[in-house]
Amino acid sequence: MPFAVRDQGALRDVRAGDVISFRLRPKRSGTEIDHLKHLSAKGADSGLTMTPAATALVSVGEAVPDFILTNQFGASVSLSSLRGTVVAVTFIYSRCPLPDYCPRVVANLSEVRKRFRERLGRDLTLLTVSFDPQYDTPEVLRVYAEQFGGNVPGWHFLSGSAGAIKAVCDSFGIEYWPDQGMITHTLQTAVIDREGKLRASIEGRGFTGRQIADLVGTILER
Repeated sequence: MPFAVRDQGALRDVRAGDVISFRLRPKRSGTEIDHLKHLSAKGADSGLTMTPAATALVSVGEAVPDFILTNQFGASVSLSSLRGTVVAVTFIYSRCPLPDYCPRVVANLSEVRKRFRERLGRDLTLLTVSFDPQYDTPEVLRVYAEQFGGNVPGWHFLSGSAGAIKAVCDSFGIEYWPDQGMITHTLQTAVIDREGKLRASIEGRGFTGRQIADLVGTILER
């Protein structure tokens, strides 16, 4: 997960693979870190045991593998059943404490919902996939979705078995792992066309809901 560093000078002697400690400061304007301490240099096995294995991304233009997950109402949803609609996908966990991470990407989809409300559930589908299936049951996701106006036809908040979630995340290159009571993870928003092919993949959190909606609109009009 990328963080803004309050004092860039604190990174002067830090190299990839080094072990550091810091204080995490969630703020309305964004999450930043400070009080950074350099604990040790990169270990001999760096990249073997500390870094999650790289996953194989579906390339833009390729078909996304089918999957079946369970939505916030307990209904099964398969990607193949959504053929004929444009599908926007994000990945979150509901306990994320950082307002500019998971809540932001869900809020971006809420902007898509507002702009295309007449098309949602017809030729547009929104998927929000949780990579915390042990906690994010359908009941939990239904409550979470309500905060974003997500309990509407065409917007599915999805969970499933750990294996099923991993398979979906692997397809999109999402990495996630437990870290001191949180889940460290990458951020990704993807858009799939009516034929089930990946048309756009956006990494990170530096995008507004308006920009995501513009992208979805472009693919809807193809």
